[in-house]
Amino acid sequence: MRLLIYSHYFSPSVGGVETSVRLLADGLAQARTADGEKEFEVTLVTPCPQGEFQDETLPFRIVRRPGKLALLALIRRSDVLHVAGPSLTPLWMAWLMRTPAVIEHHGYQASCLNGLLLKQPSVSVCPGHFMLGDFGECVRCFAHTSSRARGISKLMTMFPRRFFTNRAVANLAITRHVMNRQSLPNSKVIYYGIEFPPDVLNEGLSPRSSNDITFAYVGRFVQEKGIPILLRAAALLRSEGLRFSILLIGDGEQRPELEKMILAERLRDTVRITGFLRGDELASTFREVDVLVMPSLWEETAGLAAIEQMIQGRLVIASAIGGLAEIVDGAGLTFPAGNEVELADRMREVVKNPGKFQDLVLRTRKRSRELFNLRRFIDEHAAVYRGIRGTVFADTGTKCR
Repeated sequence: MRLLIYSHYFSPSVGGVETSVRLLADGLAQARTADGEKEFEVTLVTPCPQGEFQDETLPFRIVRRPGKLALLALIRRSDVLHVAGPSLTPLWMAWLMRTPAVIEHHGYQASCLNGLLLKQPSVSVCPGHFMLGDFGECVRCFAHTSSRARGISKLMTMFPRRFFTNRAVANLAITRHVMNRQSLPNSKVIYYGIEFPPDVLNEGLSPRSSNDITFAYVGRFVQEKGIPILLRAAALLRSEGLRFSILLIGDGEQRPELEKMILAERLRDTVRITGFLRGDELASTFREVDVLVMPSLWEETAGLAAIEQMIQGRLVIASAIGGLAEIVDGAGLTFPAGNEVELADRMREVVKNPGKFQDLVLRTRKRSRELFNLRRFIDEHAAVYRGIRGTVFADTGTKCR
């Protein structure tokens, strides 16, 4: 089967979408039939520039920044198009070429102008104004971080995007929350699959010698991630004389604000910003970490950082919101989004009695191996593509080739 994967984001860019798409393409490219033949001829298309990344090291073809005619030709010769997020250009081309389209929803781009379902300027969860037909509210929200003209322009793109997602052969959601929030036809949940590091599969992580608990946040420094909530919780605990440390692993537009807040809250001896880390450097830094904290204000669609650390057998404290709550449910500690007092309560429990959570960590590791198994992730996607054979592309009357 000729499978074309389109992703707006890909290596060398770093993020959840990039990781998921790469693992999917890699796994499918190595899939074999019972006769030992390659089952999928995988081509990945992305507008992301190559930079210093070595495309030739991957077992599938990569086409970067193709022109529209080149992209149209690629879609035309494909049996199935998989789009990582409802990007308009490949979707209208697939509709024109009558190529079956599978859309994987890593965000809320099919139901929200900013893709976050986060209302501005209040930074509160959006009730779904676009889905409710309250388009004026959508424009006002988007204009808060841009302009009214851009808000109107963005709104105009939402109608064709919804048109094409409603006609996709399959809409794949990365959590049940994402599926339920967007109410799209032909929907199915496929959880992320992650490679298990060797230490998890064998003897586990070695214990550290330090007695102090180290918390960490990893990701972009942006408003919706709620990092100030973590800093305020830390200030509450330090005022009680508790000893612990915090690593903020990442970077972004909110960094100057966070640095000022660290000074204002007298947290310089407690909090350290590392900047973006990757590969061995990230792995080495995480050996210092006991607990991952994800204080998100928006309805995270899944929370890949949480999944990765749960698989490592690391305790996670997360906002009880969106797909993040679904991922962590029963396998970590949660608190109401935006509530630094409740977050401080969870952190205090860990600092004062870390041994109390050993059973939870073991459950976390076991559940993660089952739910976020990479082989399951690849197989479920492959089953979707196989199921498309002989079906009709919605509203076109065209059979899959």
